[in-house]
Amino acid sequence: MPVSFVPALRAVALALGLWASPAAAHEGHDHGAEASAAPTANAPRGASRSEAFELVAIARNGRLSLYLDRAGTNEPVTDATVTAETPEGPAEATPMPDGSYGLPAHWSTHAGEYEVLFTVTAGGKSDLFPISLTVPEPPPPPASDDAWATSLAAAHDFRRHIEEADPLPFAVGGAGFLLGVVVTLLMRGRRRVPAAALVVLALALAPKAFAHEGHEGGTPMAAPGGQDLARRLPDGAIFVPKPTQRVLAVRTVVTASDTLSRTVELPGRIIPDPSASGVVQSSVGGRLAPPESGRFPRLGTRVKKGEVLATVTPPVQAVDVSDMRQRQGELDQQIAIIERRVERYRKLAPGGAVSQVQLDDALAELKGLADRRAALDAIRQHPEALTAPVDGVIAEASAVAGQMASPGVQVFQIVEPSRLWVEALSFDALATGQDATARLADGRTLRLTFMGAGLADRSQAVPMHFAVQGAPPELRTGQFVTVLAALDAQQTGLALPRTSVVRGGNGQSLVYEHTAPERFEPREVRVEPLDAGRVLVVSGIAPGKRIVTQGAELLNQVR
Repeated sequence: MPVSFVPALRAVALALGLWASPAAAHEGHDHGAEASAAPTANAPRGASRSEAFELVAIARNGRLSLYLDRAGTNEPVTDATVTAETPEGPAEATPMPDGSYGLPAHWSTHAGEYEVLFTVTAGGKSDLFPISLTVPEPPPPPASDDAWATSLAAAHDFRRHIEEADPLPFAVGGAGFLLGVVVTLLMRGRRRVPAAALVVLALALAPKAFAHEGHEGGTPMAAPGGQDLARRLPDGAIFVPKPTQRVLAVRTVVTASDTLSRTVELPGRIIPDPSASGVVQSSVGGRLAPPESGRFPRLGTRVKKGEVLATVTPPVQAVDVSDMRQRQGELDQQIAIIERRVERYRKLAPGGAVSQVQLDDALAELKGLADRRAALDAIRQHPEALTAPVDGVIAEASAVAGQMASPGVQVFQIVEPSRLWVEALSFDALATGQDATARLADGRTLRLTFMGAGLADRSQAVPMHFAVQGAPPELRTGQFVTVLAALDAQQTGLALPRTSVVRGGNGQSLVYEHTAPERFEPREVRVEPLDAGRVLVVSGIAPGKRIVTQGAELLNQVR
């Protein structure tokens, strides 16, 4: 073999080493300079804003996608008429199913700077939106200056192609490393011909069957159609494309300063309205039995006032039974004596031997004894009927057939679900007579009407009662709520929905300001409770800022 072949052979071995060395890192796609993620290239876009609307135009695949939103709330406007003066002449945008507007723009496939004037008519008003679109030149292919750089680039391309086609990078990397070792040993042993043959054989047998899934080699390309993704920028702001904002339903509000009352959070629970609820108890106690229908009313059953819910048969002790029998015997004996006396008086009355007054007295005495005898029998035969004191729904039921009910023990509780109250415990001096709001555990809010405050001390707190306005049907008595009641003190600040405030990485309170059509910046704020649905921003933002009120939690998760 000629000596000049040795540098070529070493170059091939070097290429094999370059191909094999980073193979073990292929799992994470860490290929030296390629390890760093390629910068995300946004599709060409432009934006313009008026006092009422905000328009974003995105060029993609020879078309313009227009997103028209209200400037203050970021709500999509889907019923507008949009016309444009383009480099190819006037055109009218077509509404799309996703709420955007589509416009043919073949000129956007060529690099250059373009000025487009849009005319938007919505709600009887027209606005002009001038937008500048810059379509960049496509990136040039990589160039090389000398043969060695060309060979090295070819080696890198070959290695990358094999890596992207190989499902077993560790095995390939190990095989390449072993092959380089064998070639080096053969070269040192002056065995150039076997080394060359081994290298040629390895290159010829490089299998394309190891096609790596999901790769086609070459320069990483953008997503199909140039689709943009939401991401956090190096300065901490968040870039959210308009299509993503539509999916996340991002809404904003323009802040305004106001003087509001300070509020305090009070622990509370749902209680029934005393005038629309009641309990069913047994007065004498006894054995429970279902009503004539044969079934006790189940939970959730609506009942009417006076409806029989159960019966109670009073128990009779053995001593009482003996006394009752003795008393019954005495009454029976007295009744028998009076009956014979009445019969005798009736016989003697016509002859005048007995006066009519004596007969009437005997009859009255007989009737009294019979009534006493019947009442004594009724004690053991007629149970007590437990009736509903008010109209409502069975909220609690502990009735079981055959159960012994004690006097004064609750058997049923009846509640009218549309009339519920909230009992809160106040530890501060509140502005009495003012309404309040309540917040449930799931974030829902309730409007409360002040009904009264107690004067008695209950665990160093004063109980306060509020009536729930428009109580939802799933509200239950005993459910805990947080009552937000107003204090006498006043404070100036910005009112925002509670959903606007999110937690940052170090626990601070953040809100997101909509600074540009597709840019949101976090702002640290200090907040205090205002009511069940709002907070008072004391510091951190100024009036007139567009703050996200819906979707802030989703924006906070963008990385």
